[in-house]
Amino acid sequence: MFKINNLANQTSHIVTEQKGIFSIVEHNVDFSVAPCNAMEEYYMSQMNVKRKQAIANLNGKVGLVLQAGAMQYIVGNVQATTGLKGVGDFLGKMVKSSVTKESAIKPEYVGTGVLVTEPTYKYLLTENVGDWTGGLVMEDGMFLACESTVKHEIQARSSLSSAALGNEGLFNLRLAGNGVCVLESNVPRSEIVEIDLQDDVLKIDGSFAICWSGSLSFTVERSGKTLLGSAASGEGLVNVYKGTGKVWLAPLTPSQSLVSATHAKNAK
Repeated sequence: MFKINNLANQTSHIVTEQKGIFSIVEHNVDFSVAPCNAMEEYYMSQMNVKRKQAIANLNGKVGLVLQAGAMQYIVGNVQATTGLKGVGDFLGKMVKSSVTKESAIKPEYVGTGVLVTEPTYKYLLTENVGDWTGGLVMEDGMFLACESTVKHEIQARSSLSSAALGNEGLFNLRLAGNGVCVLESNVPRSEIVEIDLQDDVLKIDGSFAICWSGSLSFTVERSGKTLLGSAASGEGLVNVYKGTGKVWLAPLTPSQSLVSATHAKNAK
């Protein structure tokens, strides 16, 4: 038996999202400040720069797959495994890691208890993978955790041109199946624009798509029908998503920064 006190409350540690086994706690007020950084911490809190943590409640039925190094502490009878099913599985995960910039071995936690992740200044978003047609494809560096029922796969771009000309990588991590995942985003949910396509087309001038349905095809095309038309419009090449599915846009933050921008101010 165990009991956790003051992990979440209505004043300083607020639960902002709850889905599946996951709860997201935002530390609204940091009381443990020193005189030298009190002003900095105050203005950070006013601009919504706050530490967040993901809490996973394990019930012995559904396991947790976590990004390597993201665990802060565990309470209860919970064991960590590598999740590997043999040499072939290990080699496959190494290949996925090399092309998606994700860690090759993501530990899987099973048992009964509570796991809390390391604090981060990024925004933690929970999503039902089954709500995304063809799976949930994400930009590099966004994956934090998921339920063990979720499959990890590689999504290749529709063509080499889409990677070379679209200023994007050739492969992305795709989560498939049923279950809940936690994403690390550089922007809050309130800033994300969701485009729901029904056999239609989305054209983007820049790398602002952070997540999209695996059912969509991605190519790079001229903004106009001709080179002259593209030059006249001032847009040149655009990223094009076609088909039926969803796309998340972060208009204020280009997606290339998702790996490099870690909001790395040291958490205490």
